[in-house]
Amino acid sequence: MKRKTVKKKRDVERTYATRQFVAKLRRFADALERNRPFAIQIGGERIRVPAHAAFNIEHERDGAGEEIEFQIRWRSRPEK
Repeated sequence: MKRKTVKKKRDVERTYATRQFVAKLRRFADALERNRPFAIQIGGERIRVPAHAAFNIEHERDGAGEEIEFQIRWRSRPEK
């Protein structure tokens, strides 16, 4: 009998030096081009992004500044 794993909610943000950020983006882009999953560790947890993930880019502006977010979304199991 398989047990369903329930993952805890979390909201972690991590800041990287430019060199580290570029290296992660490069590995991610390489995985995308090869239609392969991508693994990254964030806040002590290893995350596996499947090849079927969806991507979007968001831009926000307020009086204090601007922000661009590269978002990657997926479900634990792909919908059929």
